[in-house]
Amino acid sequence: MPRALTKKDISILKKIAPESEGLICKGSGSPYRSILPPLANHYSKDLEDFLKRLEVLDDDEIHYLIGLIYDGSESLGCIPAEYMEGFLNFISERIGEESADSVMKCFEETTACETYFI
Repeated sequence: MPRALTKKDISILKKIAPESEGLICKGSGSPYRSILPPLANHYSKDLEDFLKRLEVLDDDEIHYLIGLIYDGSESLGCIPAEYMEGFLNFISERIGEESADSVMKCFEETTACETYFI
Protein backbone atom coordinates (compact mmCIF):
# COMPACT_ATOMS: atom_id res chain seq x y z
CA MET A 1 0.00 0.00 0.00
CA PRO A 2 1.46 3.41 -0.90
CA ARG A 3 2.44 5.57 2.03
CA ALA A 4 4.18 8.82 2.77
CA LEU A 5 7.42 8.38 4.65
CA THR A 6 7.23 9.45 8.29
CA LYS A 7 9.92 11.41 10.13
CA LYS A 8 11.15 8.11 11.57
CA ASP A 9 11.29 6.54 8.09
CA ILE A 10 13.26 9.52 6.77
CA SER A 11 15.63 9.34 9.74
CA ILE A 12 16.32 5.66 9.04
CA LEU A 13 16.78 6.28 5.31
CA LYS A 14 19.24 9.11 6.02
CA LYS A 15 21.10 6.89 8.49
CA ILE A 16 21.61 4.07 6.00
CA ALA A 17 21.97 6.31 2.93
CA PRO A 18 23.48 9.57 4.20
CA GLU A 19 24.24 10.64 0.64
CA SER A 20 20.54 10.76 -0.21
CA GLU A 21 19.71 14.32 -1.17
CA GLY A 22 15.97 14.06 -1.44
CA LEU A 23 13.04 11.75 -1.20
CA ILE A 24 12.29 11.54 -4.92
CA CYS A 25 13.24 8.56 -7.08
CA LYS A 26 15.36 9.92 -9.92
CA GLY A 27 14.21 7.09 -12.20
CA SER A 28 10.45 7.49 -11.83
CA GLY A 29 10.21 11.02 -10.46
CA SER A 30 7.90 9.68 -7.74
CA PRO A 31 8.44 10.15 -4.01
CA TYR A 32 9.95 7.24 -2.12
CA ARG A 33 7.22 5.22 -0.42
CA SER A 34 9.48 2.70 1.34
CA ILE A 35 12.96 2.49 2.84
CA LEU A 36 14.50 -0.76 1.60
CA PRO A 37 13.86 -0.47 -2.18
CA PRO A 38 15.70 2.87 -2.54
CA LEU A 39 18.54 1.50 -0.44
CA ALA A 40 18.83 -1.60 -2.62
CA ASN A 41 18.24 0.02 -6.00
CA HIS A 42 19.67 3.53 -5.73
CA TYR A 43 22.22 3.83 -2.95
CA SER A 44 23.90 0.45 -2.44
CA LYS A 45 26.75 -0.35 -4.81
CA ASP A 46 26.26 -4.09 -4.36
CA LEU A 47 24.94 -6.67 -1.91
CA GLU A 48 27.92 -6.24 0.42
CA ASP A 49 27.33 -2.49 0.57
CA PHE A 50 23.59 -3.03 1.16
CA LEU A 51 24.29 -5.29 4.14
CA LYS A 52 27.00 -2.99 5.52
CA ARG A 53 24.50 -0.13 5.50
CA LEU A 54 21.91 -2.22 7.36
CA GLU A 55 24.48 -3.01 10.06
CA VAL A 56 24.32 0.59 11.33
CA LEU A 57 20.69 0.15 12.38
CA ASP A 58 19.99 -0.65 16.01
CA ASP A 59 17.64 -3.48 16.92
CA ASP A 60 14.72 -1.11 17.55
CA GLU A 61 15.06 0.29 14.02
CA ILE A 62 15.23 -3.22 12.58
CA HIS A 63 12.11 -4.22 14.53
CA TYR A 64 10.42 -1.07 13.23
CA LEU A 65 11.23 -2.06 9.62
CA ILE A 66 10.00 -5.59 10.26
CA GLY A 67 6.74 -4.17 11.65
CA LEU A 68 6.28 -2.11 8.48
CA ILE A 69 6.85 -5.25 6.42
CA TYR A 70 4.31 -7.20 8.48
CA ASP A 71 1.61 -4.58 8.07
CA GLY A 72 2.30 -4.18 4.35
CA SER A 73 3.61 -0.62 4.58
CA GLU A 74 7.17 -1.46 3.54
CA SER A 75 7.37 -2.70 -0.04
CA LEU A 76 9.55 -5.71 -0.77
CA GLY A 77 8.54 -6.19 -4.41
CA CYS A 78 11.26 -3.96 -5.87
CA ILE A 79 14.12 -5.50 -3.93
CA PRO A 80 16.33 -7.76 -6.08
CA ALA A 81 16.17 -11.42 -5.00
CA GLU A 82 19.88 -11.49 -4.07
CA TYR A 83 19.42 -8.49 -1.78
CA MET A 84 16.28 -9.98 -0.26
CA GLU A 85 18.15 -13.19 0.53
CA GLY A 86 20.88 -11.14 2.20
CA PHE A 87 18.28 -9.14 4.13
CA LEU A 88 16.65 -12.35 5.38
CA ASN A 89 20.03 -13.69 6.55
CA PHE A 90 20.70 -10.35 8.24
CA ILE A 91 17.37 -10.52 10.10
CA SER A 92 17.99 -14.14 11.07
CA GLU A 93 21.38 -13.29 12.57
CA ARG A 94 20.38 -10.03 14.29
CA ILE A 95 16.78 -10.65 15.35
CA GLY A 96 16.09 -14.35 14.91
CA GLU A 97 15.14 -17.03 12.45
CA GLU A 98 11.44 -16.81 13.28
CA SER A 99 11.35 -13.14 12.26
CA ALA A 100 13.27 -13.92 9.08
CA ASP A 101 10.79 -16.69 8.23
CA SER A 102 7.86 -14.32 8.77
CA VAL A 103 9.45 -11.67 6.55
CA MET A 104 10.04 -14.35 3.90
CA LYS A 105 6.32 -15.18 3.96
CA CYS A 106 5.53 -11.50 3.44
CA PHE A 107 8.01 -11.39 0.55
CA GLU A 108 6.41 -14.44 -1.07
CA GLU A 109 3.02 -12.73 -0.90
CA THR A 110 4.36 -9.52 -2.44
CA THR A 111 3.32 -8.58 -5.93
CA ALA A 112 5.83 -7.46 -8.53
CA CYS A 113 7.54 -4.12 -8.27
CA GLU A 114 5.22 -1.17 -8.75
CA THR A 115 6.74 2.28 -9.22
CA TYR A 116 4.55 3.93 -6.62
CA PHE A 117 6.21 1.73 -3.97
CA ILE A 118 9.79 2.72 -4.69
